[in-house]
Amino acid sequence: MDLFGEGNGAKPFLKWAGGKRQLIPTIQATLPATLAQETDLTYVEPFIGGGAVLFWMLQRYSNIRNAIINDINPDLTTAYQVVQQYPEELIKALNTVQEFYDKLGTEEARRSYFDEMRAEFNQRPLAPLRNTVVLIFLNRTCFNGLYRVNSKGGFNVPFGRYDRPSICNPATIRADSALLARVTILNGDFAEVLPHIPSNGFFYFDPPYKPLSKTALFNAYATETFDDDSQSRLAAFCRTLDAQGHRWLLSNSDMQNTDSADAYFDDLYTGFALQRIQAKRTINSKAGGRGHISELLINNYALADMPQLA
Repeated sequence: MDLFGEGNGAKPFLKWAGGKRQLIPTIQATLPATLAQETDLTYVEPFIGGGAVLFWMLQRYSNIRNAIINDINPDLTTAYQVVQQYPEELIKALNTVQEFYDKLGTEEARRSYFDEMRAEFNQRPLAPLRNTVVLIFLNRTCFNGLYRVNSKGGFNVPFGRYDRPSICNPATIRADSALLARVTILNGDFAEVLPHIPSNGFFYFDPPYKPLSKTALFNAYATETFDDDSQSRLAAFCRTLDAQGHRWLLSNSDMQNTDSADAYFDDLYTGFALQRIQAKRTINSKAGGRGHISELLINNYALADMPQLA
């Protein structure tokens, strides 16, 4: 099932660890039943990541007049701004890179070019267009499409072995740009979105997940870590939104995958609706680690307001 339609529909222009594309049917079933009928609705996503839910929401709910997205990763938010404002310039530049890369005759030559581009990327700041061109190239040619930086902010994902990776998708960039025309793009801490929110805001939170074990920690989308203090601060922020009358839906890991007695999120979000859903790991260095696990969906609106699961 293609949730984004065939061919030329808007969809994520980057691969992104933890993307929610496969969970969209479950997310849809957990949205308020009245959402499609509401006027002056603003959609807010404070951890935008790859944007699968954003692009689906903007196509599914035409009554969303405005959206606000945010991320602490400046490379990511710059990329959204470039897609929004300069789609044709981006397409032209990516096509040039695509043509050059496709003509490289050996894996050794492609790896060398990848290393050059990664070194350039790590010399930031680059001009926004160039930064986004290099980011998309690295995203499409690195191992597993990961974005990972070290403590100094250096992109450190190794070369990936792809015969003919698709570096430029003009139809996706143009479709995404059209939808992003009604989106405000912020770069900063998740709590900084609050002053930008009108009275009728619906939030979807997809923060960096709490790791299921010490060895499962994924390093890292940004130089800033999202630790237990950050998880607690996010839960407090959700309670603030609830007190102000905003509705929200939040995804996170289910600690009970590894410890059935671990009630970390059950306790942190006590008083709100919590359901455990099945999700598939899509990025793992070992094929054996790409199985189904339980994840959490937590929300602050009454279950009676939600459509029935099919």
